[in-house]
Amino acid sequence: MTEYFEVGKILSPHGLKGEVKVNATTDFPEERLANGSRLFIKNSDQYQELIVDGARRHKQFYLVKFEEIDGIDQAEKVCGKELYVAETDQQELPEGSYYFKDILNCPVYDAETGEKLGVLANIETPGANDIWEIKPEHGKSFWIPNIESVVNKVDLANKRIEVTLLEGLRDEN
Repeated sequence: MTEYFEVGKILSPHGLKGEVKVNATTDFPEERLANGSRLFIKNSDQYQELIVDGARRHKQFYLVKFEEIDGIDQAEKVCGKELYVAETDQQELPEGSYYFKDILNCPVYDAETGEKLGVLANIETPGANDIWEIKPEHGKSFWIPNIESVVNKVDLANKRIEVTLLEGLRDEN
């Protein structure tokens, strides 16, 4: 069975000819929104394919035209829907890069002591760098920035993340 991963959300119609405003939540918006790209929306429990017919940047969003959407009435029907990419359409990433799905729930260890700190429970992308929520077996979750001085190693093959906690990143009270 094909897996699908969210890459954006349709926010509103734009104009009368079927363009929609999209908030892209992917690291690869130019690839995902390139002419001819296949994206999907979910209707009930079915995924419906949409083919990108054109896209352009507009402020912090993208204006996208899909082949299947010809006017404002059809555009309004897809507003609020998430856009997905099929796993089979995902590209191979360069060395040292990874998809969120590949690292979520990985155990996180202190690089110096080897102590297991918890698992990577959530990833947020607020700005310059991602922040990761580490959930220990006991106690409160804490957040770390995904920066070189903190995240030392992401070992996908062994499902292991090693970090160096800077002072103040973890409230142990």
